Amino acid sequence: MSLDSGWTEHPGLRRRFLVVSLLAMAVFLLLGLRLWYLQVISADRYLALSERNRIRYLPIAAPRGPIYDRDGELLIANRPAFTVSVLRQEVDEKEELLTRLSDYLGVPREALAARWDEGRRFPPYRPFPVAEDVSRDVVERIQENSIDLPGVLIEVRPLRSYPYQEMAAHLFGYLGEITEGELGEERFAEYRAGDFIGRGGLEQTLESDLRGEEGKRLIEVDVKGKELRILKTQESRPGHKVFLTLQRKVQQAAEEAFGDQAGAAVAIDPRNGEILAITSRPSFNPAQFARGISGKEWVALLKNPRHPLQDKALKGQYPPGSTFKMVTALAALRAGLITPGTSFDCTGSLAVGNREFRCWKKEGHGHTDLKKALRESCDVWFYQAALEVGIDSIAETARELGLGQVLGYPPGGEKPGLIPDRQWKRSRYGSRWYDGETVIAAIGQGYVTATPLQLAVMTATIANGGTLYCPHVVKEITDLDGQVLSATEPEVIGVADISPADLRAVQRGMEAVVNDAGGTGWASHLDQVRVAGKTGTAQVVRMKEGREVERQEVAYRFRDHALFVAYAPAENPQIAVAVVVEHGSHGGSAAAPVAKAIFKSYFGIDAPDPVIPVPFSGD
Repeated sequence: MSLDSGWTEHPGLRRRFLVVSLLAMAVFLLLGLRLWYLQVISADRYLALSERNRIRYLPIAAPRGPIYDRDGELLIANRPAFTVSVLRQEVDEKEELLTRLSDYLGVPREALAARWDEGRRFPPYRPFPVAEDVSRDVVERIQENSIDLPGVLIEVRPLRSYPYQEMAAHLFGYLGEITEGELGEERFAEYRAGDFIGRGGLEQTLESDLRGEEGKRLIEVDVKGKELRILKTQESRPGHKVFLTLQRKVQQAAEEAFGDQAGAAVAIDPRNGEILAITSRPSFNPAQFARGISGKEWVALLKNPRHPLQDKALKGQYPPGSTFKMVTALAALRAGLITPGTSFDCTGSLAVGNREFRCWKKEGHGHTDLKKALRESCDVWFYQAALEVGIDSIAETARELGLGQVLGYPPGGEKPGLIPDRQWKRSRYGSRWYDGETVIAAIGQGYVTATPLQLAVMTATIANGGTLYCPHVVKEITDLDGQVLSATEPEVIGVADISPADLRAVQRGMEAVVNDAGGTGWASHLDQVRVAGKTGTAQVVRMKEGREVERQEVAYRFRDHALFVAYAPAENPQIAVAVVVEHGSHGGSAAAPVAKAIFKSYFGIDAPDPVIPVPFSGD
């Protein structure tokens, strides 16, 4: 039988052959259409996907702007540091990768897992850091085993560097990684997950100036992720340069003079309000935050009973003690109720109502005028002067000298302190003011509190003849080429309504404190420069009436605070200083030596201090 006759005799076979042929044609048609779609219609898309598999986009972090002192000495810089990052889109076996990285980095696997979870905020094509500031040995080990670590990159990023470690840490602030919540704020529209921003101090206040512009790099990699070549680079642009009014050597002298004591010191130029030094002790090292502070380190800082994170210069509100006596004297002088020659007899105490208010000197100072009252810190003289003038006039004078208010210090964070008057007590307690409260306020106790910054400004205002300047610490900001972008001019925020004669009377008393026999501030005396000052002791707890105890018998937290304010040279003031030593007991023995170290540094005095006994004063 022929083929033709078989085909004709079996119509079912013919139909099956036709169906198969049509199906085959349909398959080939679909394949052709798909091929045409892939090669023509979607060519650009798949080309881009292919490129993504072999091309990486790597951000280039911008160095933050450096910070200098007034003489151009570098205070804060940046240094290159190795960072281990992970590109999530190239990781297939997350658990295996974390285990290997834990071994290479010497970091607990749980910590790396936490970093991985944090890294989910990043787009999958953007590397996120898992370890910062790693050693070269670790880098070499990772590079040698890169084939087992897909998606792991070694980046060189600028890390904030603090050559002087804890010095002026509260002024500078520190850096912290931007939070997810902050990324949603309009002011951080240009920021990305993983960026670091200023936290506190100048790092935060000047964030927009210090932050540079991020660059980028396009590189080609092989199938193992190894870099083959750089395709394109757009360099980052560093932040602006910041020059401060601070003088490094004076700042360092202030820090070192405190030793292990707690407290704060501020030095200011009375001619323009420029801050020359500002320190709060104990301090912290901002580098801990720049590299990523551990939970253990953070808890240690928070639990430290001497509060190293608190900026005591701006936020510490202390009773000013006898450093407030100049305010009381000036209030009475300008009211015309006393003269510099007015004499009060100090017998060791003064009865006010049914209460006896004692002088620190039990046997009394005898007949005392203003100069002697300041020199020997006679409490009774100021009790009587205060009763003559009243609390409202004292409060008004204090405010004109910069106390009881926020001064507008640019980094911010100031506390206002408290200068009480009759209206304040009515509003606060709903009761009248008593004479006993006036005499206590007259010597800087009771409700009265002030910050070290305010005490420095008060001292500067007395020194310069009554002009109240806004304290400031930023001198100018420039671009990379040195072009000045902004500069701070002196700003007068008030003028005290006090006559030159009255100011001069108080200034003479302050000179006697430091330079005359029996002066309570002798510990700050210098042969080379004439210093004017005033000691103070701020009571922390009140001892039982008539009880006298040695300093070492009192628990540290109950000891009095020690204060000292001063300026120099007395005849032409260039620097005013306020020092508070927490629980230092006596201003003359604890705080005055810190001020002396500041003066010696500022005036370049290298001579050793004479070994001369410091007269005791209870202030």
